[in-house]
Amino acid sequence: MAKTVESKKACAVNPLKMSQPLGASYAFMGLDSCMPVMHGSQGCTSFGLVLLVRHFKEAIPLQTTAMNEVTTILGGYENIETALLNIHKRAAPRIIALCSTGLTETKGDDVDGYLTTVRSRKPELDGTALVYVSTPDYVGAFEDGWKHAVTAIVRHLVPETGSPDAPAAALATQVNLLPGSHLTPGDLEELKEIIEAFGLTAITLPDVSGSLDGHIPPDWRGTTLGGTSHDDILRMGASVLTLAVGEQMREAAEALEQRTGVPYRLFDRLTGLACNDAFLMALSELSGRPVPARYRRQRSQLLDAMLDGHFYLGGKRVAIGAEPDLLLAGGSLLNEMGAELHTVVTTTHSPALDTLPAELALVGDLEDLEQGARGCDLLMTHSHGRQAAERLGKPFFRLGFPVFDRIGNAHRVMVGYRGTRQFIFEVANLMMAHLPHAAPDTWPLPDAARRVARPQACSTTPTTDGVTP
Repeated sequence: MAKTVESKKACAVNPLKMSQPLGASYAFMGLDSCMPVMHGSQGCTSFGLVLLVRHFKEAIPLQTTAMNEVTTILGGYENIETALLNIHKRAAPRIIALCSTGLTETKGDDVDGYLTTVRSRKPELDGTALVYVSTPDYVGAFEDGWKHAVTAIVRHLVPETGSPDAPAAALATQVNLLPGSHLTPGDLEELKEIIEAFGLTAITLPDVSGSLDGHIPPDWRGTTLGGTSHDDILRMGASVLTLAVGEQMREAAEALEQRTGVPYRLFDRLTGLACNDAFLMALSELSGRPVPARYRRQRSQLLDAMLDGHFYLGGKRVAIGAEPDLLLAGGSLLNEMGAELHTVVTTTHSPALDTLPAELALVGDLEDLEQGARGCDLLMTHSHGRQAAERLGKPFFRLGFPVFDRIGNAHRVMVGYRGTRQFIFEVANLMMAHLPHAAPDTWPLPDAARRVARPQACSTTPTTDGVTP
């Protein structure tokens, strides 16, 4: 429903978006025993590394081909070969995943050709899987980088039907889960728990809940610790269905279907009531099992939370800036709670924006968000928007990547009935904390609670609190 327009400013002021190479590197970190590599200068990699470390408060494995002025002009083959050999020798990863940057894309390096040459020249790399994805950072955004990286993983590593590495037969209880970049490690843990409650097992690609969930590893390795293993990727063709979450995962789901014949079903969001109803019913139909009683209980709890929360969210004007799929998930729920999406700023074009319940979605920056938020009651974006909220004196809800001035980002949950309920509580509590200082009997309460709290309001004397229940 939203019309998408692009800002015509000559430059971005206080940028909202993160780059494609960063999104791709994040996706590669969801693979076990993997070393992500940015093909570009050291500065490109260092900037992305800082953002990831500050957001997750974890050690992040990320390498670079360290291009300089001379190698950029002459071509990056030698840098790529040297980087691959050094990484293989020092960290011994099972997978080395490369993504390009604006520097090498502008030069026009033929990285696919480079990797073919390396394979023929360096047999010691035969046991290491190599994945490459083109992610110029002068187009697209974080979500696009993740999307293209997952698609590249599927095309490089998932064996086609009929190939020697393809699984012999399908497994009736195995499904594939393709999560979007907007889902946290906590979200993935919640989804896998829901899937397992129906007697199904899920191969999640990529699985950042195994590598970036904030655990203390029993040993140290220079690569990623946990995530989707290479063997699991080889078995994805034996699944009976692929569950894709977020419009950004449509491309990867289609590529997986083309290679393996496994059909897919895409859920544009799993934050809300109806979308989770559809998700659980799909799992019930697939497994032949009824929805477990605990999820029926959680649904009832979510309904009660929506009833309680709408007194603080109904009629509020919200300014929100986020990647398209995250924007759709959070913004749609706020709209269902009675809030108005007054100002919507996003990072890149996406079909997900077509169903966003807003009049306009602007592909812009945080300056655009700040200007539109002047007449709003709530500002929502990542941590780089905190100064704008302070200048405007607006309640500020941190949403998306990066969030570096709070801890526990890996464990936030916004999916499923429980995650949706928690999101409502967090936003409603923020709005409650910013109510004008007043006695409790002037807070917005339902009729029944109002009669209990203020019996005198039941007389014929009209109330004067100005609040519509």
